[in-house]
Amino acid sequence: MESSAFSRPTRAQVEVVHPKICHRALLRPTLVVGCRARNSRVAFCYNASAAPLAAVSPSEATQEDVASFSSPSLSHTVAMPLKSVSTDSLQYESGYLGGISEKTAPPAEDGGSGMPSPMEYLTSMLSSRVYDVAVESPLHYAPKLSKRLGVDLWLKREDLQPVFSFKLRGAYNMMAKLTKEQLNRGVVCSSAGNHAQGVALSAQKLGCDAVIVMPVTTPEIKWRSVQGLGAKVVLKGDSYDEAQLFAKKIVENDGKTFIPPFDHPDIIVGQGTVGLEIVRQNRGPIHAIFVPVGGGGLIAGIAAYIKCVCPEVKVIGVEPFDANAMALSLYHGERIMLEQVGGFADGVAVKVVGEETFCLCRSLVDGVVLVSRDAICASIKDMFEEKRSILEPAGALSLAGAEAYCRYYGLKGEKVVAITSGANMNFDRLRLVTELADVGRKCEAVLVTSLVEEPGSFKHFCELVGQINITEFKYRYNSSKEQALVLYSVGVHTDSELEVMIKRMENARLKTINLTNNDLAKDHLRHLMGGRSNVKDELLCRFIFPERPGALMMFLNAFSPRWNITLFHYRSQGETGANVLVGLQVPTQDMAEFRSCANRLGYEYAFEMSNEAYRLLM
Repeated sequence: MESSAFSRPTRAQVEVVHPKICHRALLRPTLVVGCRARNSRVAFCYNASAAPLAAVSPSEATQEDVASFSSPSLSHTVAMPLKSVSTDSLQYESGYLGGISEKTAPPAEDGGSGMPSPMEYLTSMLSSRVYDVAVESPLHYAPKLSKRLGVDLWLKREDLQPVFSFKLRGAYNMMAKLTKEQLNRGVVCSSAGNHAQGVALSAQKLGCDAVIVMPVTTPEIKWRSVQGLGAKVVLKGDSYDEAQLFAKKIVENDGKTFIPPFDHPDIIVGQGTVGLEIVRQNRGPIHAIFVPVGGGGLIAGIAAYIKCVCPEVKVIGVEPFDANAMALSLYHGERIMLEQVGGFADGVAVKVVGEETFCLCRSLVDGVVLVSRDAICASIKDMFEEKRSILEPAGALSLAGAEAYCRYYGLKGEKVVAITSGANMNFDRLRLVTELADVGRKCEAVLVTSLVEEPGSFKHFCELVGQINITEFKYRYNSSKEQALVLYSVGVHTDSELEVMIKRMENARLKTINLTNNDLAKDHLRHLMGGRSNVKDELLCRFIFPERPGALMMFLNAFSPRWNITLFHYRSQGETGANVLVGLQVPTQDMAEFRSCANRLGYEYAFEMSNEAYRLLM
C-alpha cells in the first residue's frame, strides 16, 4: 500500500499495538488503515502535520520505533506480533461477567474507520439474502430449565438449520455478493467443521465450485458430509493452521476466492441476521442474549444489530475456560494469541479472534462468561432432556453460560435467550459427555480417600459413605504399604450433602480429597487406578497427539529408546487431537535435551508432576 493513497481524515482513534504499551488514545487527526498479516497487525498512520512513513516489520523494530509511541509527533506505528498469552492468565468464577475492557467509541457513522458502522451492518442485514439457503430458526421456550433456574429461558435453535449450524448464514451472504467472474473461478475455505458445510451448501446453491481444505485429522463423518454437498475435499496438514496455509496457496495459484470463517464484514452481516430474528420473534423485554464465541463473527453481528435497536439488552459472550481468546483480548484491550487452546468445544477453539470482530465486540459486547468442559457436558444433557436434541459442545456453550450467569447473579424472573449454535456432534464424544454431565450439574463428585490397610477397613469406609449413592469405585489392596487409596465417585444432591460426608471421613481420620475439578483425575487416572509406583526421575506429561496414522510412531521415535516410557494412557474422546498421558524417566541433567526434542516433535504438551491427583494416586 502506497502512502500517497491516504486521504486526510476528519478524526480517528488510534490503537497502540506494542505488547508492553497497551492503551488507546485520541490523537490529532490521524487515519489508521489496518493491513492483516498472519499473527501480526500492521497499522499505517497518517498524521495531519506530517507525511506518512513506511510500516516497520517486527524484526526491524528499533528502540526509536518503540519510543515513538509516546511521542507527540507520532507518525507511524510498528507492526508487532500478537502477544502470546496463556488461557490460565485470565480465569474467574463461572457465571461471572468478565473480560470487560473500557468501552471505546463504536465505528464512526461516516465510515471514517474504513469498516462499516453498526448502523451500516444493520442496514446490510435487512437486505441480506441468507434465506436463499437458511431458515428462520425458531425461538423455543425451555420450560424445565426455566423452572429450575427461576427465569424465562428461550433457545434460539440454530442447530435446526439445513447444515445443523448457523455458519451457512455468513458463508452464503458473502458468496452471494461475488461477481459472476469470481463465482466462475470458484471459492476455497479451510475448516474442520461447520464453516466447511456452510460454504459447500452455498456453493451448491450458487452453482460454483468449492474446494474445502480440512486437516487430515478431521473425522470421516465430517469430511464425508462436506463431500456429499458437492464440494471437493482436500485433506492437508495436522492442524487448522496448516490447512489454512494450503488453502491460501490455492487462492494464489488458481485465483479462487477465499471465504473466511468469521473476520469479514459480509460474514458478520450474515451471522448477525440471528439477532434480527430474535428481535422479530420475541415479545417483551430481554435481559440478556448469550452467544458462543470463537472468532467472534456471530457475537459481533448480533451485537451490531441489537445495540442499534435494543441497546438496553445485554449481549454476553460465552467461552470455555481453555479457549478464552475473546475474554483475554477484551481484558488486554488488544487482540492476543492463545499459547494453547482446548479442543473439546472444537467449534470455538480459536487462538486469535478476528480483527473486525474484536473491534465491534470491544465497543458493543457487555462481557464474557467462562464455563468448564463439565458445564458444557451438563448443558448437552439439559438440552436432550428439554427438547430431545443433542447439541455439539460449541452448540451448547451459550446455554452453559446462561445457566452459570443466572446462578451466579441469582437472576430471577427475567427473560434470557441462549443461542444453540450447532448440532454436528461427533458420536464418539458422547461417551465423555455422559461421564462428565453429572459432574457439570454438580450432582456427582470425584473423591479419593486414604484407608488403613487392615481387616475391616473397607467395610468401615462404606459405612461412613452412608446412604449416598456410589457411582464409581476403584480399590486395590497394597500389601507393601500401611495406607491404601480408594478413588470413587458419589451422587449428591447438594454441596452441603457432600461436605457432611467428607466431614464424617475426616472425623474418622480417613483423609479425603475432592478431585471433582481435576481434569487429570477425570480424564486419565480414574482409568489407571492401581496404586503408586516409585519411579525415579519420572516426568508426567500430557501430549496432544494428532488423530492420524503414524502419530504414535513419531512420538516414539522422538523419545525412545533415549528415555524409558513408564506410563502411557490414551482414550479416544472424539476430538481431532488425542489427549495422551505419558510418563518418562528423564534425569535432571537431560531436561534441556528433553524439552528440545519435545519442541521439535511439535505436539502440544504440558507437565503434570505438580498435579495433586498425580502425587496422590501415581
